[in-house]
Amino acid sequence: MQVLNGGNYSMQENDSFFMQFLKLAGPFWNSEHKLAIRTETVLLVVLTLMQIGLAVFITQWNAALFDALEQRSMTGVKAQIGVLILIFAASITITTTHLIVKRRLLIGWRTWLTEKVITKWMHEGRHYQITFLSNVDHDNPDGRIAEDIRIATEDAISLSHSMFYSLLMLGSFTKILWDLSGSVVFDFGFISIPVTGYLVWIAISYAACASILGWWMGKPMTAATHARQTKEAIFRHDLIDSQRNSQAIALIRGESKEQERLLDAFQAIIETYAQQTVAWKQIQIFTSGYSITSMALPILVGSPRYIVGAISLGMLMQSVQAFQHMVSALSWPVDNMAQIAKWRTSVERVLGLVNALDHLQNDISGLDSRQINVKKAGDSLLKLTNVNIASLAGETLSLPIHDEIKAGERVLISDKTNSGSKLFKAIAGLWPWGSGTIEVPEHDTLFFMPPRPYFPVASLFTAICYPKSKATFDQTLVERLLIQVGQKDLVKQLDRVDSWEHLLSNEQQQCLGVVRVLIHRPQWIFIQEALDSLAPSDETQMLELLSEELPHAGILTITHQPAAEAFHQRKLKI
Repeated sequence: MQVLNGGNYSMQENDSFFMQFLKLAGPFWNSEHKLAIRTETVLLVVLTLMQIGLAVFITQWNAALFDALEQRSMTGVKAQIGVLILIFAASITITTTHLIVKRRLLIGWRTWLTEKVITKWMHEGRHYQITFLSNVDHDNPDGRIAEDIRIATEDAISLSHSMFYSLLMLGSFTKILWDLSGSVVFDFGFISIPVTGYLVWIAISYAACASILGWWMGKPMTAATHARQTKEAIFRHDLIDSQRNSQAIALIRGESKEQERLLDAFQAIIETYAQQTVAWKQIQIFTSGYSITSMALPILVGSPRYIVGAISLGMLMQSVQAFQHMVSALSWPVDNMAQIAKWRTSVERVLGLVNALDHLQNDISGLDSRQINVKKAGDSLLKLTNVNIASLAGETLSLPIHDEIKAGERVLISDKTNSGSKLFKAIAGLWPWGSGTIEVPEHDTLFFMPPRPYFPVASLFTAICYPKSKATFDQTLVERLLIQVGQKDLVKQLDRVDSWEHLLSNEQQQCLGVVRVLIHRPQWIFIQEALDSLAPSDETQMLELLSEELPHAGILTITHQPAAEAFHQRKLKI
């Protein structure tokens, strides 16, 4: 079986980068709250237009002020001070309103996309199944969802707004600069060439040369940024992994080895940081020279007309501002090169996760006869018909399994190839790779006990009740069961909030796993080495407690402790 295929995914691969991003994030403007979203977007556009109008008005005010200074007119200066107060109030109002609307749109888009990706990631065990795919880009989903979605949405709006602002500024100030440039004649001795709007042409030529040079010097930044963000994500993941397994590391004195592993991961960041520094150095060389040139050039190229008396000092300063605004607008790609590189890297990481999930879905949907078919049946019976467990590559891992397990039966899974755990996953719908049919009771509850139960950071009572709410259960029942499983000391800690997977020993966690099963009262219990941390006598005691409290429940067990065999009525060999 070839895992890495799927029609829809191939179509996505053929789409351009921007088309993939628009398909993923664009439906936000057509989502449930589209009226409010579209209203905020229109308001953001209107406020941007007002910002441009204010910028144009400031250049006119600047011209009027310098003309008043040139004429030594105190009345004119006082009048411009009054206008400045109005500009000040308008600027504050427009800027703050723009900020509020923009941030509402930012958090709204991030929230929508985060919910979309998390829903896709958590759908029917896909977050677990995707870990088996090795040839697609899906590592560190936590960083992609938490950090990369934030950058993808926030920077998309920031870049879109600044580009729109630059386009409006280009249109507005090109006209102003054209009018202020007038016509000049370039005399080369043998020929004279009249040029209209020469400052505009100088601004365009200057910005074009600067953009080409800046793009060439900043080209390495994209690869360097992508490499660093990937290594940063790996380092974060390794730190979380060390924290999650701190008890095991401490018990076997693995600190020195773990320290070496973490520092190696950090060393990879240092190497990518050095690459990024080289790329930044090139960009910094360019931007430093560019900023100084941009400050002096407009005065130098505009001063001849002022010197010959063709324009006033105010008009010269207005042309300088218009020139700078126009060049700034034309230089948008260069100025935002680093941010574009960071944004694109984050978008590609989000797309990588989403495409991997789509790839997985397409692969499972396209298995047909090579997929284990799990369906509901009316009887309280678990029926396995010609079930073969396979690897992702299509290699058969088990002999055909034919069996019927009745409610209340206690069956030991005899397995030497680790296929038993995959059979449990197949029954749960998490392992489709293989063939055959599994019929599960339609109206019965199935409960799977993994080797290590999951306890969220919450009160102990809430953690035991997971995945249901603690309001569903009676606390006195939980207290009684804690005593029965030998965890009387935990009764007084039911209201304590802590990280229980780190605080409790493996034995305590597995005992609490039994309490969790007993309060949920399922009709079918699948025990995958979930009691193997206990002493053989304690494991047998826990199995007998399950049977006493839930006499009608079917119990299927995978265990490595021979003493538990006597509890079961028969074996199912895989």
